[in-house]
Amino acid sequence: MKSKAVVFTEPGVVSYQEVECPDPGPGDVVIKVTHSWISNGTEGSFLRGERIEGDVAYRPGDPWPFPLVAGYQKVGRISWVGAEVEGLAIGDSVFAVMSRLKGMFDRNGGHVSPSVCSASQVFKLPDGVDPVACSGLVLTQVGYNCGMRPRIEPGQTAVVVGDGMVGLWAAQALLARDAYVVLVGRHADRLARFQTEERHLKIKAKTPTGAMQVREMLEGPVEVLVDTVGSLDILNAYLPMIRRGGTIVSAGFYGTTDRIPLQHFRNQEVSFDLVSGMTRERLEETLEFLVAGRMDTLSLITHHFPVEKAAEAWDLIRSRRDNVLGVVLDW
Repeated sequence: MKSKAVVFTEPGVVSYQEVECPDPGPGDVVIKVTHSWISNGTEGSFLRGERIEGDVAYRPGDPWPFPLVAGYQKVGRISWVGAEVEGLAIGDSVFAVMSRLKGMFDRNGGHVSPSVCSASQVFKLPDGVDPVACSGLVLTQVGYNCGMRPRIEPGQTAVVVGDGMVGLWAAQALLARDAYVVLVGRHADRLARFQTEERHLKIKAKTPTGAMQVREMLEGPVEVLVDTVGSLDILNAYLPMIRRGGTIVSAGFYGTTDRIPLQHFRNQEVSFDLVSGMTRERLEETLEFLVAGRMDTLSLITHHFPVEKAAEAWDLIRSRRDNVLGVVLDW
């Protein structure tokens, strides 16, 4: 089956081109995509050739991970349903994760239409919900997981470092749990998107970690530290502020420098939550949060591009001009 897709053909090169997909089977659906949301950090890492799959960093001697279809999240309408599929029908508005492909380094990808998807990767959207708001659901649920996984009681302090999309969604999720949230970032325009009460803090960091500024403004210990950047310097800088028995939530990509010295954290009995994966249950919970208005995605979208101009979208993301944050491809 022929489809169109956003393909990373080599490091730094983005192409919108025809691709080959396998014919759908009895457990599959075919989706005509309307919108797909770019994951700036993860997809950018693949575009630079830093990963070969998931959170597996590229190392010399590994197979060169190109070409590949970028992404992992999209919305659209079902145009075909396999005989064994239950609960989904032609015309349903849906969110989908990965789609199957041929001839690529990775036989799965996101930005492709029509998409051949296993029904297990597809979620029917509730009536009345804006599909665009759900088009980044995998990434949104990482932020949801950052906020919902750690142990924290109302009023206790949670520090989120990083003002990208995951950091902003993590702050939203922690706010929904009545935590005292401190969001630390380097971009005033992004921090302004964290709509909250005056009692919560938004700190524009003067250093890569911002730890000194946080220390000066907090009176008590930190119960939860959320690192969305992927920096051992952040973990070390905030460790003295974390309450004994507190939690570090790691949602960043550490590349080949992923060497956390556990002995260093042992004496404070710190727990680590690793939250960058996904489960169907958590995607459904995140969708419920969105529908209930407890998390916001639309305000984080700064740019729309026709999918044919995906290369221009990536030029913008890499240049970091125009205060770019959430970028959606319109099909």
